[in-house]
Amino acid sequence: MSSKARLDQQVMEKIASLLEGLEFGTVQITVHDSQITQIDRLEKHRLPLKSKQTTPLSNQSKSR
Repeated sequence: MSSKARLDQQVMEKIASLLEGLEFGTVQITVHDSQITQIDRLEKHRLPLKSKQTTPLSNQSKSR
């Protein structure tokens, strides 16, 4: 196996590992001179929405 093929396999394994468990977010691959030079993972954590409750303050702002 050539070093290029081994490197490509290592890069593919790294990308796969970054995708594992990613529920919301991005994996960004940066290429320079036809070679992958950087891989970034940005993970977002979504919080459950709470039901809206009417408060006296929100009633005042709606009536204006």
